[in-house]
Amino acid sequence: MSTTERDTELENEARATYARYVTARSRVEAGEASWASLGDFFTDDAVFIDPAWGRTQGRDALLPFFEESMAGLDDWTFPEGWTMVEGSRIVSFWWNRLPGTRPDGSPVQAPGVSILHYAGNGRFSYELDVLNMAEVMECIADSGWAPSGPMNLPPEHPNRSPTPPDGSIP
Repeated sequence: MSTTERDTELENEARATYARYVTARSRVEAGEASWASLGDFFTDDAVFIDPAWGRTQGRDALLPFFEESMAGLDDWTFPEGWTMVEGSRIVSFWWNRLPGTRPDGSPVQAPGVSILHYAGNGRFSYELDVLNMAEVMECIADSGWAPSGPMNLPPEHPNRSPTPPDGSIP
């Protein structure tokens, strides 16, 4: 198999795994699975960087992080806009969509971007989510949204290091 064929095979595998991840996230949004179930898509040493909560490392730490960070956001959705794959790297544009619409009928939403590293075997070793938290807060204020239940606050001083588990430059 040539290098080009291996690269194409890796990209196809990464894209297919990401599509399954997005489908699983949609099941969570629909209340059919828990946020922790997304941990199945990450390696044991995975790093996840959230713009509010900071860095979480290790699959065992990701499971409670997913549940704690998403508490009270049961009525939000995160629809995909587009996805790019190059080798083992995935870049995705998606929306933080709150319930309801603006006066003009458009959704109340703020954009987000995720960068993921595909580690093989249907798992990711890294996810960095990037979004403008000020814009998210404006959406919350504009919409009058209130949590669906108790929420957890992110840490006061989160670790924001974007370094992947292997220490490479993201």
